[in-house]
Amino acid sequence: MALHSSSDQYGTVAVTIHWLTAVLILIALLTGFRAAAAEEVATKAALLRVHLPAAALVLVLTIVRVVWWLGIDNKPEPIDGAPRLQQWIARLVHLMFYVVVFGMITSGIGMMLASGAAPAIFSHEVTALPEFWHYRPRIPHGFGARLLVLLLIVHVAAALYHHLRGDRVFGRVWFPRGSQP
Repeated sequence: MALHSSSDQYGTVAVTIHWLTAVLILIALLTGFRAAAAEEVATKAALLRVHLPAAALVLVLTIVRVVWWLGIDNKPEPIDGAPRLQQWIARLVHLMFYVVVFGMITSGIGMMLASGAAPAIFSHEVTALPEFWHYRPRIPHGFGARLLVLLLIVHVAAALYHHLRGDRVFGRVWFPRGSQP
């Protein structure tokens, strides 16, 4: 598989960034929701010790992805035969992913700075954590998390729709087996 994308296939770099980001977003969402619901301080801190680095890696990968698309690689052409409305919705959903991810990172950093919680989260013996609900960045962070879940559902549903139609959508964004013609 080539490093760069072709007109109908994402390259190795794009595929790797896509799937690593997907896994890290799921980890960040799951640990974030579980930390928000956790009663015990030690449990909340343990979850946030996974959540914060996962989110930081999502930020790094998203920046790399933006740089990759803007300056190094070209995206494949839209799926053959896809109506203009579907193409427009696909572009909108992908753009919203970037907006929401950057918003989530910004509000998460804001929450850590406003609350001063990072040293407590990463200390060996966590005795207390701030009530994150008392800090303004918590509102957009929580809203963004729910919006990100909605975007993921739309994204996966669209991928399944195209897969069931035989549009080879998963083949475009996965590592091919063997050599391609």
